[in-house]
Amino acid sequence: METVTINNVYALLQEINHRLSTIETEVQELRGEPGLRAEYIEKIKGIKKDGKFSHYKTIGDLRSEIETD
Repeated sequence: METVTINNVYALLQEINHRLSTIETEVQELRGEPGLRAEYIEKIKGIKKDGKFSHYKTIGDLRSEIETD
C-alpha cells in the first residue's frame, strides 16, 4: 500500500483546485454564450418547411439568410 504523506495530500488538493477553477471558468464562458432569438427560430422553421434549408458554415451566414427574408 502506498504511503500517503501530507505533501502528497497537498499536491492532490492543488490539482483538484486547479481543475475546479478550470471547470468554473468554462461554465462561466458557456453561460455567456448568446442563444438564438425566438424570431430567428420561427424563421428557421419556415425555411425548413419551404424546403430551402441548408447548412451554414458560420453564424454570420445564418444571420444573413434569416435577416434577408
